[in-house]
Amino acid sequence: MTTREFRDRLRRRARRAGLQVDAELASRLEGYIRLLALWNSKINLTALPLDPLGDETVDRLLVEPLLAAQHVDPAVAVRALDLGSGSGSPAIPIALARGNIEMRLVESKTRKAVFLLEVLRALQLEAIVETARFEQLLSRPELHEAADLVTIRAVRVETRTLLTVQAFLKPDGRIFWFRSASGGEAPGVPPPLRWSSTMPLVETLGSRLTVLTKELVA
Repeated sequence: MTTREFRDRLRRRARRAGLQVDAELASRLEGYIRLLALWNSKINLTALPLDPLGDETVDRLLVEPLLAAQHVDPAVAVRALDLGSGSGSPAIPIALARGNIEMRLVESKTRKAVFLLEVLRALQLEAIVETARFEQLLSRPELHEAADLVTIRAVRVETRTLLTVQAFLKPDGRIFWFRSASGGEAPGVPPPLRWSSTMPLVETLGSRLTVLTKELVA
């Protein structure tokens, strides 16, 4: 796929979702996708087709995170934690779309973590990669209640998962939970988390973004 073909497809899918993507962002997203395609031929990062690049791939890996990024204020410094980063989406597109965000990507598999480091280097994106299971990070006091935002996609979410994840969130911090149409019923939301909203993402995929907020405890 040529650069022009990629950008035309990205802009078409973005417009369908009510988004506009400027040239600089499109260029950096293309760089990310090309690296993903290269590495995916060596290690299994995503089952979505990258060569040729289809509409569903663009929608899942790029459009959904860009839609979610609209709910992150670019004028406010945000510390974000992405769990099960794997292919780099949604964390990398969100970080590219929103400046002033400090992203920490958590990936337990070493080869996938190396891929993430290569993407960060190539795109000159400042972020941290943690090669660990997110539960292991609980042993680090500096990460307790340190994040303004936690993003979750490729992680099985149960009530006990949410109990663990909330420990990383500041009071009034949020969880962005990317859910597919086939994601099944949502688990119970344990205190101090509360269900804030569920917003549609890509209509043709039936995908949704559920936002949970950590309540202030008196």
